[in-house]
Amino acid sequence: MKLSVIMPVHNRETYVGAALRSLLRQRDAADLDIVVIDDGSTDGSAQAVRAMMDEASCIRLFQQENMGVTRARNSGLRQLEPEAELVSFLDSDDISPAGRFAADIELFRKDPALDLTYSRMMLVDRIDDQTLEPAEDCNSITIRGIHLSAAIFSRRLVDRLGGFDEDFVQAEDTDFLLRSFEVGPRYLLPDTLALYYRRHAGNMTRQEDVQSREFMRAIYKSMKRRRANPSLKPIEGIFELKKLADWRFI
Repeated sequence: MKLSVIMPVHNRETYVGAALRSLLRQRDAADLDIVVIDDGSTDGSAQAVRAMMDEASCIRLFQQENMGVTRARNSGLRQLEPEAELVSFLDSDDISPAGRFAADIELFRKDPALDLTYSRMMLVDRIDDQTLEPAEDCNSITIRGIHLSAAIFSRRLVDRLGGFDEDFVQAEDTDFLLRSFEVGPRYLLPDTLALYYRRHAGNMTRQEDVQSREFMRAIYKSMKRRRANPSLKPIEGIFELKKLADWRFI
């Protein structure tokens, strides 16, 4: 099956090579198409991606002026090829664990009507960029959190949703996921570990005031949609939400 993975990049020269290698090691699991959107990087991010393209023709690089992650994701969606059957995402500072695609793509092969798999993620403060695994002395926690990379979407579901809401500064991914479940897709919640979420000083989610405001706005918009349209499905019981204090150790 043809799987397109969209990766927005902005000044991630340090991390993007490891992120791409974590995808490339899974080429035997799918007909992989990696769509990299360089969102106006001013460091060596684009050069790092091009260096990887020399050994992997499945990486496609597109460059644009800096417009923010939401528009970068939408740019990636516009570059999907007609043959793409499945769509996922990976941020340029995170890692896709070995075996992640093999496990969840098999579920789509078994059930052609499946629209969405939504798996688990590990938040980790140290990753060995050689082994692409959490460092031995790292702090980590594994949950079914809110993250695009935990999902694999059928192309028909992505087309139905119509892209990311560009009104969001952050939490556009939360809004996209909420809309995904609201429309009542056929989905599974596997225990596959889908993502190593790398915690570091440059994470956008470190901007706690912006993160909280945008997250609550996404929840509010979901409530408004469901009040206006009772046919939309509830999303309770899918995500494991934690209090901010629960994350302090990482």
